[in-house]
Amino acid sequence: MTDTPHRPERALLFGADRPLRLASGGTLTDVPVAFERYGPPDPTGRNTVFICHALTGDSHVTRHDEDDAPGWWEAMVGPGRPIDTRRFHVVCANVLGGCSGTLGPAPGARGDGPAGAPFPQVTVADMVAVHRELLRHLGVPRLHAVIGGSLGGMQVLEWLLRHPRDARQYGLIATSAQLTTDNLAYNAIGRAAIRSDPRFRGGAYAADDGPAVGLGIARMVGHLTYMSGDSLQAKFGRDLSPPGGADAGTVPAWGPYSVERYLEHQADKLVARFDANSYLALTTAMDLFDAFATPCDLVTAADPDVRLFSFESDRLYGIDHSRHILEHLTKAGVRCAHFHEETSRGGHDAFLMEVPAYLDAVAEWLATPALGSTHDIDA
Repeated sequence: MTDTPHRPERALLFGADRPLRLASGGTLTDVPVAFERYGPPDPTGRNTVFICHALTGDSHVTRHDEDDAPGWWEAMVGPGRPIDTRRFHVVCANVLGGCSGTLGPAPGARGDGPAGAPFPQVTVADMVAVHRELLRHLGVPRLHAVIGGSLGGMQVLEWLLRHPRDARQYGLIATSAQLTTDNLAYNAIGRAAIRSDPRFRGGAYAADDGPAVGLGIARMVGHLTYMSGDSLQAKFGRDLSPPGGADAGTVPAWGPYSVERYLEHQADKLVARFDANSYLALTTAMDLFDAFATPCDLVTAADPDVRLFSFESDRLYGIDHSRHILEHLTKAGVRCAHFHEETSRGGHDAFLMEVPAYLDAVAEWLATPALGSTHDIDA
């Protein structure tokens, strides 16, 4: 097995005659989008599942074959998994504003402007607009389900509220309709770390000379919110792991504990594959998201099957976030249910993990015929 990464497919969307009109009022044309497809082709769309990824995710959800590199949601997607690629045709695209093949603010991502040229602020609604245009481009007229966790779940919620007839089922996992002040504060610290790095240069850094230190610190802060206190305690406790090469005779700039080495490792991993400007753009899009700020009257008539999934150990988007969504949808007359998992210590990242009760619940839900009707995806 070589674990050779599968190259995503690419589409160029939104020509000059059909520009992408952003929620901010601007427009974009000739938007490259990276996406991957899994499972049997489905010209009807009746067995197509669209997966929306989280903040630092991409289109590579799972392996395409045994020689492929692992994907970020192997626990959920693949042969014999809840989203079974022997049954479902699965599509996942890198989001607008990302840095894995879809148009975003990373250096060199757009060749028609100077380095550091302002990239428009994107929103969750803009991400969904690109997803829907991609499906039209691929000739997928309707969907069996739209599913995602965290920022992916925000995309699913936006899709549900504005275009509820596109799919029969909508799965919102470990997500939020509106960030709390606590959530906003963590994102603010991450962005401040990036901006304070001397190599940020107002966003006009070169691709090989960006604010690696600032982005790494942002990841360390963010990663703490993805884990639970119990999982950190069980994994590390007060185990020692002194930094290599540290001079014991100097002021201790590094702590001696394993948890610090772990966070440094997580920082290095993200810096090697992600872009700081994309981190800024996408966390700001999450901050701005306010799903129920506008009416959601379209959902009731469409009668989709909606399921929320949350985790007791999730200190980022815990049960209160799901209850908030459930309350609003129920008041609007939407048929929805909530599965809350109470045993995993995985924290927010539990939605990516092998948590049997949760995975079984998703599989059972997807196997249940949905009652709502769908229309072809249109403008």
